[in-house]
Amino acid sequence: MLSEIWVLTLLLGVYFRLKYTVLLFQKLKHYFSNPGSLVTDKPPHEGYNLWAESYDSQQGNLMLALDEEVFSALLNPIHIKDKIIADVGCGTGRHWKKLTEKKPQKIIGFDVSKGMLKILRQKFPLAETHLLLNNNLGQLKNKSCDMVISTLTIAHIKNAEEAITEWNRVLKPGGHMIITDYHPLALAKGARRTFRHHNKTVAVKNYVHHLEKLEAISRQLNLHVVRLIERSIDESVKSYYESQNAVPVFELWKGVPIIYGLYLKKPDATL
Repeated sequence: MLSEIWVLTLLLGVYFRLKYTVLLFQKLKHYFSNPGSLVTDKPPHEGYNLWAESYDSQQGNLMLALDEEVFSALLNPIHIKDKIIADVGCGTGRHWKKLTEKKPQKIIGFDVSKGMLKILRQKFPLAETHLLLNNNLGQLKNKSCDMVISTLTIAHIKNAEEAITEWNRVLKPGGHMIITDYHPLALAKGARRTFRHHNKTVAVKNYVHHLEKLEAISRQLNLHVVRLIERSIDESVKSYYESQNAVPVFELWKGVPIIYGLYLKKPDATL
C-alpha cells in the first residue's frame, strides 16, 4: 500500500512538472510569436515623445486620477494669484487649467519631450515652454519663481538631489514646491509606467527615490516639509481594475502605497 502511494505521489509530481513546463512553453511561445506583448524600456524623452499624441486621450488611467486628487489637495490652500510658477515635467499641461483658474502671473513649462511640449502649446498657444536638459532651468534667474511644481516626474530623474537643488535655486524666499510621483514602494514592487504604441507595450525608465532620501535632501536645502500625502490602493479605486477585468491585480496591490505628494516651503528671508 505504501509503495502504491509513493508511486502515485511520484506520478503526480511528474504530471504537475510537465503541466508547468507546458504552460511556461505556451507563455514563451505567446511572447515570441506576439512581439507586441514584450515591454520595451525607453528613456523619458523617447518614451514621452511616443506617448505624446495619445497621452491626453487615456481613459480610466488610475495614476492620472490619483495625481489629480493628491496635487489638488496640496495646491488648494496655496494662494497663487499673480505668482510665477515653474512646472518641471509639465508634459501636456495636465494641471494648467486648474492653475490658470487661480490667475497666476505666468506659468513656465519645462519638459524633456518635444512631443509633449508641442501638445501643451496647442492647448495653451501663449505658453512659455523650454526643453529641459540635464535638470537645468537655465532660462530662470535665481529666486525668480513663487512656486515650483513637478508632478509624476522626479522618478524619471536619476539624480534627484541635483534636480531639487536646481528647483530650489529658482524659488523665492517664502516660495512653495509641490512634488508628486509614483510611490517608491510601488516602484520597488515592480510598478511601471507603460503605454501602448504600434501594438507594443512601452515602459518609461524609472528610478527609486525613497521618501526619506527626498526629505533629507529637502532639509539640507532648508526646505520645510509642510505636508506629505501617501495614497494606497484601496476599495475606492477597485472600479478601475474591474473595468479592465484586473481584479486579481487589485487584490495583489491592495494596501500598497501607489502615489505620494510632497509639499515643501522655503523660509522667508526674514526668518
